[in-house]
Amino acid sequence: MNKILVVEDEDILREVIVDYLMEDGYQVLEAADGEKALELFQTNSVDLVILDIVLPKIDGWSVCRRIRKSSGIPIIILTARSDEDDSLLGYELGADDYLIKPYSPRVLMAKVKRFLEKYSSTVEEIHLSACGIVINIGSRLVSVDGITINLTHTEFEILLYLMQNKGIVITREQLISKIWGYDFYGDEKTVNSHIRNLRAKLGNKGSCIVTVIRSGYRFEEDQI
Repeated sequence: MNKILVVEDEDILREVIVDYLMEDGYQVLEAADGEKALELFQTNSVDLVILDIVLPKIDGWSVCRRIRKSSGIPIIILTARSDEDDSLLGYELGADDYLIKPYSPRVLMAKVKRFLEKYSSTVEEIHLSACGIVINIGSRLVSVDGITINLTHTEFEILLYLMQNKGIVITREQLISKIWGYDFYGDEKTVNSHIRNLRAKLGNKGSCIVTVIRSGYRFEEDQI
């Protein structure tokens, strides 16, 4: 049973989310502030986090940043603000998706299901390697020159998709469709933010992800 951490300071909204999750068979942990959220995350095995931004004690941005220091589990951010800068900041901090209040609980549940189905893959010991980067698809572990790196759910999916299509130009629209699906909130700048974060984590191997002007991205082994 997947365990989901719901971090929302508005009691009614939190109860609605929890009720929907429990109806779908998930185990749920609840936090009304950022401090409690981090405590629950550190003491439990959590599979996904639903995270409000405006929180008492520790804000959602800080919670997201601290979770990302040790885990790549999916994080879905909830916010009442629709500023583009806010959404980009969330993605740059490692959030996987973004919902603006008011939102449909059914849309949220669909996103939760989609992320967990990908993150909980049971394929074992299938490796993909190129450019000194090795992906174990089953364990969702990525190493660069033998050193394991910590990728978010979305960064992992982008890298996997690009490496599976090595040498082929993948448009931003294709990435959006493959990684987020039809209910994606955001635009091409969101893809750019995830690519930038991914390149940074890959170090000098980040140059293997080549930007194709006005088209998208291509994974090339001969860029090192």
